[in-house]
Amino acid sequence: MSIQLNHTIVRARDPRASAVFLAEILGRGEPVPFGPFQGVEVDNGVTLDYMQVEGDIPWQHLAFLVSEAEFDDIFGRIRERGLPYWADPGHRRPGEINHGDGGRGVYWNDPDGHNLEILTRPYGSGS
Repeated sequence: MSIQLNHTIVRARDPRASAVFLAEILGRGEPVPFGPFQGVEVDNGVTLDYMQVEGDIPWQHLAFLVSEAEFDDIFGRIRERGLPYWADPGHRRPGEINHGDGGRGVYWNDPDGHNLEILTRPYGSGS
C-alpha cells in the first residue's frame, strides 16, 4: 500500500472565508462543507479542511507545486488583489519571487496569517 496524504486541518477564524480565499486564488472549485469543515481539494486528492477555532492561530505553511502556466495564473490573482508577497518564507524579500532550482516560487499570507506558497519546481530538484 502506498502512503498518501489525504487531508489536513487548517485552523481559521472564519473557515468559509478562508477556504473561499484559497479556492479563488488557486482557481479551484467552491469549498465543500463536511461537518465542521470547509474543504478545498487539490489535484492529487488532498483536501485542506478549514475548521473554526477561537483565539490565537499559530500559522501553518502550505506549499503547492504548480505548472509554469498555473503559476502565472495564480500569481496574477495575487497581484490583482494587491496582496503582499515575498520570495522567501521569512518575508525578508518583499515584492519578489524566487528562482530556486531553476523554477519560480512566491509566498503570501491568507486571512489567518498562514504562510502560503506556490512553486514550479520542488526545492532540491535542480540547479
